[in-house]
Amino acid sequence: MWIRMALGIALSLSVILQVSQDYPSKPVRMIEPFGAGGGPDLLSRALSPQLSKLWGQPVMVENHPGAGSTAAPALVAKSPADGYTLLVNTSAHAYSAAILKNLPYDPLKDFIPVASLTSQPYVLVTGKSSGIATLGELIATAKARPGQLRFGSSGLGTGTHLGVEKFNLEVGIKALHVPARQGDAIADTIANTVAGRTDYLLAPIELALPQIRDGKLIALGVSTARRSVLLPEVPTIADAAVAGFDFPIWYGMWVPAGTPAGVVDKLAMDIRRVLAGPDLRDWVAKHGGEPMSMTQPEFARFVLEESENAQRIIKAAGVKP
Repeated sequence: MWIRMALGIALSLSVILQVSQDYPSKPVRMIEPFGAGGGPDLLSRALSPQLSKLWGQPVMVENHPGAGSTAAPALVAKSPADGYTLLVNTSAHAYSAAILKNLPYDPLKDFIPVASLTSQPYVLVTGKSSGIATLGELIATAKARPGQLRFGSSGLGTGTHLGVEKFNLEVGIKALHVPARQGDAIADTIANTVAGRTDYLLAPIELALPQIRDGKLIALGVSTARRSVLLPEVPTIADAAVAGFDFPIWYGMWVPAGTPAGVVDKLAMDIRRVLAGPDLRDWVAKHGGEPMSMTQPEFARFVLEESENAQRIIKAAGVKP
């Protein structure tokens, strides 16, 4: 009996090893949820040629925005668990597990976290027409008009939503959440603040930068503990209003649950390898980000911790799942 068990285990290990050695043997799809020009799209298009070169196989980036950034995860969750369909997403994937209760997938149980990628600041912005020029003025205006200011987001439970809920809680203001409409990309959410349809927004810094440079948006503060190299003149929210405030956007990669362990390990190893290379390292720095160096188990624990942090924000803010 024990001999048969040992032989079975050895055979299973040899199969796993062979699968990982052969992977990938055909084109790989990289799915992202926010649309062309969004952070996951830009990062995916920086990663894909490096992985394609390493693997000798095409790595094709596909945009699947919509449903508050949940259309892409839904597609990946239903895909074969073979490592040929990858999800590149933001921290929103971990947060959605805490707030979105009627999803066609479970953000934690239906996926395996593979690799942390990068992190970077958000920037809190308001439209030029708002007449608000500083964080202090935003807070004062919101306190004078409780519940009347509107803040935009790219969807319920995304970082652009929960980051503002965290900010509102810590400065003691109430405002109306206006999430993205069905099919909207992050560019549409930013455009709403430019046009005055929403009063303020926490946006990925690189995506808001053109409107900030054109004077259409006013940058009030960045969301990380340190200033951004892309906006060195803009204070941190921690320095200007809320001591200790630190809420970056981070990016990661997931695969469907059930993907062979050997494939997950190879993906994690290869992604860390290309991120450490000079091309990706320079690209990340140029775009105002920092690499996140975690092992696959460390990233899996990190995702769970971030989901728990989101639950605490949601509960404190009184947001109904």
